[in-house]
This record gives sequence, structure tokens and C-alpha cells, in this order.
Amino acid sequence: MTLSKPHQLMPTPLSVQSDALGEKHEQLVGLIKPMQRVIVAFSGGVDSTLVLKVALDVLGAENVIAATGVSPSLPQRELQSVKDLAAVLAAPLQLIETSEMESANYASNPSNRCYYCKMELYSKLTALAADKGFHSILNGLNLDDTGDYRPGINAAKEWNIRSPLLEAGLTKSDVRELANRLKLPNWQKPALACLSSRIPYGTPVTIQSLSQIERAEDFLRDQGFTNLRVRHHSNLARIEVDAHDLPRLLQEPLRSDLINHFKKLGYNYITLDLQGFRSGSGNETIANSKKPL
Repeated sequence: MTLSKPHQLMPTPLSVQSDALGEKHEQLVGLIKPMQRVIVAFSGGVDSTLVLKVALDVLGAENVIAATGVSPSLPQRELQSVKDLAAVLAAPLQLIETSEMESANYASNPSNRCYYCKMELYSKLTALAADKGFHSILNGLNLDDTGDYRPGINAAKEWNIRSPLLEAGLTKSDVRELANRLKLPNWQKPALACLSSRIPYGTPVTIQSLSQIERAEDFLRDQGFTNLRVRHHSNLARIEVDAHDLPRLLQEPLRSDLINHFKKLGYNYITLDLQGFRSGSGNETIANSKKPL
């Protein structure tokens, strides 16, 4: 999401509506208020944006930092989205260069790769908090996230990162509805993940492959696709889009343009995943490995 003309949101009343979701919002406010000064691990997704918005409303901009880790696994579009959202929210933004690519534990791409990424990020945010005199670091983990394979959660626990959405019992649908009530511009934004998640576990993560994936996905986004992934299997690209969008990829001239663009990027084979888009499909290999033969 890129906002052509960033504008600032006004502070929101601490009580948005008297219903079950309104009660969760009040609980969220009650969790964050005693923290006094917080750093929000800000990805630009709706979850961390909601945490950031509530923190700003409750604590004031002078007591909040939106901190974003920047590395080759972050698409440039997402970096721009982070900057635009921070401007809309009038949030102090700190871009943190992270070095997970320099770690063999990360670059070798084990199934717990996200753990090493979050360890790097949270170590940098902890140092920032100590330097600036901030008391807590918050992430955007919600209740539904605990039902998926997310090794980064272990890193959050080790660094004592707070998850106010989870603590207040907000599901993903709760987050989107509350973000809508608070008039956050990205309340409908599709869930995203770092570019490294497009590479199968066990296949090394390289800057070249990340760039290749980013340019392939940029092409599809420029054609109007929103829910998408380009899964990187060496010289083969496996494209996931919503099932109802699959026929459009086969229409001319898009089909030929796509083939030409992907081949220029270095893919010899371009395939469509007939199951369509599904977030976290790379984890299916982990689930399948645990099934009996």
C-alpha cells in the first residue's frame, strides 16, 4: 500500500463503541497505558499498525517509536508503505538496518529461519530501547497467529517482547474490524511476509534470489493482483494468486508478457499453483513431513 498524499489521522477517542470489540479495544488501551514509553516493531501490516495507532492515542507521539527492520528481505514497496503510514499516523519512525543475511543460521534457510530473523531484530530494538530510555517493545502478534507455525514467537519470548493484541484476545478479524473503526487506511491490506518466505526451507537465501522474487512480484502487482506469492524453486517460479484470478494469467497479452518478464529475471519455467494463493504454503512441507506414509 502506497499513499499518494500522506495525511495525518486525528487521535481517536479511547472508547470506540460499546460492544464486545469495543471492550477488547478498552482492554488494549488498558494494557498499553501503563507501559509509558514503547517501541512498536512496525512492519506496515494491519496488526502492527493497529498497535502503533493505539499506542499513539494512549501515550502520545513523544512516548512512541515505530521501528522497522530494513534488510534485503523487505520489498521496497513495503518500505515505502511503512514511511507513508508513519506519516499518516504522525508516528516517529526509526529504520533499523538488520544483518540476518550475514548469519549462516538464517541464510541456510532452516525451518526455523524466522527465529533467527526475529532474534536479530529484537536484539537491535532492545538496544534502541535502552539507548532512548523506552520501557517496552511491542509486536503485532494476534490470537490467530498462534495457530500457525511461527518460530519467531520463541524469539519474542526470549527478548520479553509484549504482544498486546494477543494479550487482549484479538483475532485477525477483530484486528481488521477495529482498524476499520479507527479509520486506518490499511485495514484491508492483505497479509504479507518477508521475501525469504518464498524460498523453500533448505534452499539458501541469497540477495540475488530475493531481488529476483521482488521483481517478479512487482510485475504481478503492477497488473493489479493483490493476494499473490511467487514461490522460488531455483529456476522455476510457482505463482500463487487467488483462485478466481488464475484464468486472467492465461489471457493474452498478459500470459506472454509474464513469461517474457520472468525469463528475463532468470526463471526457465513459470508455473501456476492450481490451489491458488494461501499464506504460509511453504509450511505445508513441514506438516506433510509429519504425516505417516
